[in-house]
Amino acid sequence: QVQLAESGGGLVQTGESLKLSCVASGAISDETYIGWFREAPGKGRLGAGCINIRDGRTYYPNSVKGRFTISKHSEKDAVIIDLEMTDLKPDDTAVYYCATDCLTIPTHVDHWGQGTQVTVSS
Repeated sequence: QVQLAESGGGLVQTGESLKLSCVASGAISDETYIGWFREAPGKGRLGAGCINIRDGRTYYPNSVKGRFTISKHSEKDAVIIDLEMTDLKPDDTAVYYCATDCLTIPTHVDHWGQGTQVTVSS
């Protein structure tokens, strides 16, 4: 079993930056990807990027490419996955979730965090 816990959400203005963190613990060695997904009001849950925790490769959808950066580091028995978001736009407003998958449809995901709200004001 994998446990995921996000932190770092908040309210920012257009053009500002924000960093989210996901603490992944438990049977994390069984996983290959940790991804970030986001769900805006009235829209489905979509991938916002992911990292292969074995080789460090990252993948992003076009909507965030060049503005979002995912990185990882290890602490004790956990892997920390950071999502650095720059040049934020009102369309980035969403609940952000970390998950044990990469840019896939939500029904394929086995483990989710509880989510953290990001609000970008215009």
